[in-house]
Amino acid sequence: MSIDESTTHGRRASLERPIADLMREIGQAARAAAQRLSVAPTEFKNRALLAAAAALRAHRHRILAANERDLHEAAAGASPSAAGGAGVGAATGAVSGPLLDRLRLDEKRVLAMADSLEEIVRLADPIGTLLAEWTRPNGLVIQRRRVPLGVVGIIYESRPNVTADAGALCLKSSNAVILRGGSESMRSNLAIHECMEHGLEVAGLPKSCIQLVPTTDRAAVGFMLAEMTDSIDVIVPRGGRGLIERVKKEARVPVIGHLDGVCHVYVDRDADPEMAKRIVLNAKMRRTGVCGAAETLLVDRGAVAQLAPLVATLLDAGCEVRGDEATRQTDARVKPATEQDWYTEYLDAIIAVRVVDGVDAAIAHIEHYGSRHTDSIVTANAATAERFLDRVDSAIVLHNASTQFADGGEFGMGAEIGISTDKFHARGPVGVEQLTSYKYVVRGSGQTRS
Repeated sequence: MSIDESTTHGRRASLERPIADLMREIGQAARAAAQRLSVAPTEFKNRALLAAAAALRAHRHRILAANERDLHEAAAGASPSAAGGAGVGAATGAVSGPLLDRLRLDEKRVLAMADSLEEIVRLADPIGTLLAEWTRPNGLVIQRRRVPLGVVGIIYESRPNVTADAGALCLKSSNAVILRGGSESMRSNLAIHECMEHGLEVAGLPKSCIQLVPTTDRAAVGFMLAEMTDSIDVIVPRGGRGLIERVKKEARVPVIGHLDGVCHVYVDRDADPEMAKRIVLNAKMRRTGVCGAAETLLVDRGAVAQLAPLVATLLDAGCEVRGDEATRQTDARVKPATEQDWYTEYLDAIIAVRVVDGVDAAIAHIEHYGSRHTDSIVTANAATAERFLDRVDSAIVLHNASTQFADGGEFGMGAEIGISTDKFHARGPVGVEQLTSYKYVVRGSGQTRS
């Protein structure tokens, strides 16, 4: 199993056709695959995922070589001109450090992808689950059953792991998926996608269950958003604010996702100082480019003695701190925070710090400036914790834990397609169950309505 000359030639040849023709063909294939998947036995889906996981492990060095080429070109400000091609497109500007981190794969990350697929295998198959059943006075028996959404379109930047995670989650939930990755990760995505295709072949399922759009032409994105309403049932964007704003503006099908991840950690007056330092440092610095990274630290005025050690811990770890006046007085290295800082998702080693008057002031700050993504309180006071957890209206709220746990894998979902801040359909990590809907099955014995 490798990207040989014939495979690469075939993909290049497909790009010679107009984008509209290419995308219509992909959409039609996905719709047909969705119908096949809707009745596919669980063991077929699991067999495909296990074979794909084995392929990821067996071909990890080829995946890493492809990723190395993507990283080199992204750092230089160029991107591939076509799927699997050796040519380089027009310069697009060097990719920033946090985005390079999202793009970068190493052996540990590739093996983690394989592990995630195997964890998804162990999850219960949600399709066909009986959610409710009741009998009406007229004898009608009504059931509510879980069913797939149909065809999911996923548009994402960097993050080659999305190719495996999204493909696996959609397959397990019996959805066909159309993946459109960023140009900066095209080689990595192709190498991973081929492993997913191998799994489908082993299980006897159509390759069109998991399709990767084989072009970096931005017109393909526009076509997915506006011209494939007969093929795509829902769009999930994964990327920066520009991409997500475009998707939400142009999509003519429902969208699941979030715009910003302005996540907060609030250190209460009853917080354990050492616990607070560990959580704050991890929430900000473990991986600064993920949507669950803390962007604002709020410290209770009653815990002001903890402020200087917290700030010093962040600064010494290489994090830029932008603070209010009380925070600036603790360390000369702190830069003044502006009003815009409280709204900002840095996705970098930068954090805004503010002193607030207790838990209610922290809740008010989060309500005003937050993005309803993920927020955490550090406190030993159970009543204060419950007040925070009840009143902060975010998709994920935590007590005495890092915001970096905002991840489907950490929730036991195997992986996630993204974090949703919507209140309709799905909220929080989008995993197997969140990629389903339901239908009503009604059984009668000849009843008619008067």
